[in-house]
Amino acid sequence: FSISTQMKSDNGALSAVKDSIKQSKAMIDTFSSALSKIQTYLDKIKQSAVSGQQPGAQYIEISSELAAHAKGIVNSADSAKFNGENWLVQDSTATPAKNLVFSFASNAGAADTVGKLAVDMTKTDIFLSAGGTGGKLGALITALNTGITDAATSTALLNLADSAIDVVKTAAATLGATKALLETQEEFIGVLSDSLTAGVSAFVDADMNEASTRFQALQTQQQLGVQALSMANQNSQMILKLFQ
Repeated sequence: FSISTQMKSDNGALSAVKDSIKQSKAMIDTFSSALSKIQTYLDKIKQSAVSGQQPGAQYIEISSELAAHAKGIVNSADSAKFNGENWLVQDSTATPAKNLVFSFASNAGAADTVGKLAVDMTKTDIFLSAGGTGGKLGALITALNTGITDAATSTALLNLADSAIDVVKTAAATLGATKALLETQEEFIGVLSDSLTAGVSAFVDADMNEASTRFQALQTQQQLGVQALSMANQNSQMILKLFQ
């Protein structure tokens, strides 16, 4: 009875982990969608910066378009919120990482373990604060609102746009790698949960030795999942490179 109760309790904990992972995936989708919009604006800005190097370019008209693009970028970043979180607009020096619930392991004779997946915020932030202020893209927003007046200012803007594109690509790759890890873990937890459910049912037909052996095997699987998480966090840069 005590083993059956423990297995039911562990299954409930795994269900909570699955819910947390689903929430994390939805949150990442919100940020990724905003980055996709920002990338579209950056592509247009780059085109305008190239056009601005042509003699006789309509600088007033182009500058007006650039200001509109700046507003679009800022609005996209500021609106990328999910349950109070915005990984695009933040001070990553104050909070260098966010830890997502990733796993659960029941440890016989010791405290249970809730594994966390650390996400590097220095790779996802693009602004320091709302309104397009500071951060990696702050200088670009200032330049867009100032506009261009000649080939020289157009070239300077082109360089800023290229740098901004690199920033957005890094942020998108980080989010993509994180979501991939979450999806893999979600599948693994689903298998564990199904095994626990089957294990509880097995008590009706199996003897206590068989049921106890099954429970210990499931605990080992959970602990291996936590160890895999530790390895993933330690090698996060290697994982990220796979998605770049």
